[in-house]
Amino acid sequence: GKGVNMKTIFMGTPEFAVPSLEKVFETTELTAIFTKEDKPNARGNKIIINPVKQFGIEHNIEIIQPRKMKDSELIKKIKDLDPDLIVVVAYGKILPREIIEIPKYGIINVHSSLLPKYRGASPIHSAILNGEKETGVSIMYIEEGLDSGDVILMESCEITETDTLGTLHDKLKVIGAELLGKAITLIEKEEVTSSPQDHTKATFVKPITKEEEKIDWSRPAEEVYNKVRGLNPFPGAYTTFKDTVVKIYETEKDYEEYEGDFGEIVALKKKHGPVVKLRDGNLILKNVKLQGKKNQSGIDLLNGRVFQTGDKFI
Repeated sequence: GKGVNMKTIFMGTPEFAVPSLEKVFETTELTAIFTKEDKPNARGNKIIINPVKQFGIEHNIEIIQPRKMKDSELIKKIKDLDPDLIVVVAYGKILPREIIEIPKYGIINVHSSLLPKYRGASPIHSAILNGEKETGVSIMYIEEGLDSGDVILMESCEITETDTLGTLHDKLKVIGAELLGKAITLIEKEEVTSSPQDHTKATFVKPITKEEEKIDWSRPAEEVYNKVRGLNPFPGAYTTFKDTVVKIYETEKDYEEYEGDFGEIVALKKKHGPVVKLRDGNLILKNVKLQGKKNQSGIDLLNGRVFQTGDKFI
């Protein structure tokens, strides 16, 4: 049922934030939703309504989409809403001190890493790209500074060998919402405790760049295997073949010995797919998208004779 007491504001934008938003809506008195400005779609002819805004529309909650947060009108507006607590999940904007100081119980944030590791913009991608075996979610207080506030609760989550950015994202958004629910309960009962992060152990991650999306076939197979799954489904690891872009979404490791250069298709494995050579080991192509075509499985690539042995990716 609705909490009679806690008045909240929620700030978030992408799909990751939705389960947490639902939790705030169910357990507190949610007075407003802040989300990023609308974006036109790729063709520029239609506005994309993000999932958080969509929720706000469906549940008739006031939606605020400021361009910048350090704005006196906006700060007055938040003061007038008089929130006990502000909850931030993947909002995408930095909050100034004037806002941080408003709510009685402060501002809490759901961050998808085990802080102080992976502060910043791409914690889920980075955990997979770096071959981590576990990551998790931290509920922390927001202070001035990037993901440096005291941690209230933390829960870890295994990263399996076949997890992708997509599957891990979906596990963490659920864990995040459950953990947020626990934190809200502790705050309401005034039983919350928190501990400072060890800033000497902090690591930082930036948004993924186009350079990082490109596959370097001279690297170890394990590293490229992690790159492929850490960028699946979005934005997708890519390589080039005869001047066209090839996105690679799934591979399988293979440690047979083959002659050939890095990035060369050295075998066509029946019932599996084309095999590409790397510095140590190889990768079998299992799900690939050629420019202007649909996704194809390894078997599709063999049947369609898309690649021959001796073909080379660069």
